[in-house]
Amino acid sequence: MARFIKKKKEEIGLAPDDLLFRGKPKVSEVRLRVIDFDAVNLIENVVNEVKDVLSFQEKDTVTWFNIDGLHNTSIMEELAAGFHLEHLILADVLNTQARPKVEEHDNCIFLSIKMLQHDADSDMITVENLSLIITPSVLISFQEKDGDVFEPVRDRIRKQKKRIRNGGTDYLAFALLDIVIDNYIYIIGVLGQKIESLEEYLLNDPSQAVVEKINAYKRELNFLRKNIKPAKEMILAFNKLDSDLIGEGDIVIHLKELEDNINHATELTDSYREILSDQLNIYHTTISSKLNDIMKFLTVFSVIFIPLTFIAGIYGTNFDYIPELKYRYSYFIMWVVMIVVAVGMLIYFKFKKWF
Repeated sequence: MARFIKKKKEEIGLAPDDLLFRGKPKVSEVRLRVIDFDAVNLIENVVNEVKDVLSFQEKDTVTWFNIDGLHNTSIMEELAAGFHLEHLILADVLNTQARPKVEEHDNCIFLSIKMLQHDADSDMITVENLSLIITPSVLISFQEKDGDVFEPVRDRIRKQKKRIRNGGTDYLAFALLDIVIDNYIYIIGVLGQKIESLEEYLLNDPSQAVVEKINAYKRELNFLRKNIKPAKEMILAFNKLDSDLIGEGDIVIHLKELEDNINHATELTDSYREILSDQLNIYHTTISSKLNDIMKFLTVFSVIFIPLTFIAGIYGTNFDYIPELKYRYSYFIMWVVMIVVAVGMLIYFKFKKWF
C-alpha cells in the first residue's frame, strides 16, 4: 500500500466542487451519530437521515454531528441543502488525500487534518482524514471509519465536565483537535523509544540488521513529518482567524496550547530525524574503526613475516657455495634468528602501541 498518496488519473480535470468521493471506502455503511448538550441536558442518538439533525440548528444547545464513512455522496447533498453549505466545502471533505487546511466561509469554518493512530498488532501507523465544519450551534465531523479515538471527549460530555458542557462548538472543535495532536505526540514517543534503543546495538553489535531498522524508522518518521508539518500550518492559520464563530477568553488560551503541542510534535520529529542521521554516522564510524583494527592486525603480521621471508629466501637460493650450509647448527641458528627478529618486532610494535 502506498504511504505517499498519488493522484489517480480519473480525477484529473474534475471540477473542484464535484461531490465525488476521492479515496478508498473503509466502512460498508455510513453511520450518523449526534450528541446534543448544554450545561444540564444531554441527548445522544444514532440517526438514520440527515434531516433528523436539522432541527438542532435552531436550538440554543451545542450539537456534535459525527459522520463515520464518506463514500455516500447523497448524504453530502443532503448536508449541503440542510445546513446551507457550499459544495466546495463538501468536495474537500470527500477528498481524503487533500492537504490539511482551514477555510472561513460566510456561515461556517471548515478545517481538515490527518488523524494518525498506531496499530499495535501490525506495529504500523495508520492515517485517516478528519474534517470539521464549525457552525454557530452544530459541529459536523467527518471520519473515514468507525473508531473510539474521540471516546474520551464523549465521556467528558457524558460526565458533565463543566468546561466542555459550557463551551461552544469552538471549544468542541479544540477538544477533537487536541486528541489528534496528542496522538501525534504519543506515536512519536513510541517510535522514539525504538530509535533510542538502537544506540546499544550500534555500540555492541553494529550489524546490517541495525541499518535496516534505521532505514525503516526513517521511512516511518518521514511519513509522520509528511502529515504533521501541514497540520502545524493549519493550526497556525486556525489561531489567526478573526471569526465570530471563535469566541474570546479561555478558548484563545486553549488554541495557544494546541499550537504549543503541534510545535512540540514537530520539534520531536526533527530531533529524532537528527538522531537517526547520527546513528547512521555512528554505524559507519564503528564499522570503519573495526575495519581499521583488522587491517592494523594484518599489517603487523605482514611486517613481521617480511624479514622472515627474506631470511628464508636467502637460504633457499640455488648457489653452489653458501658457507653456512656445511655448518652443523646452521638450521637451528636460522630459526633462532627468525624468532628473535619476530619477537623483537612484536615488542617494538607493542612499545609503540600499534596494537
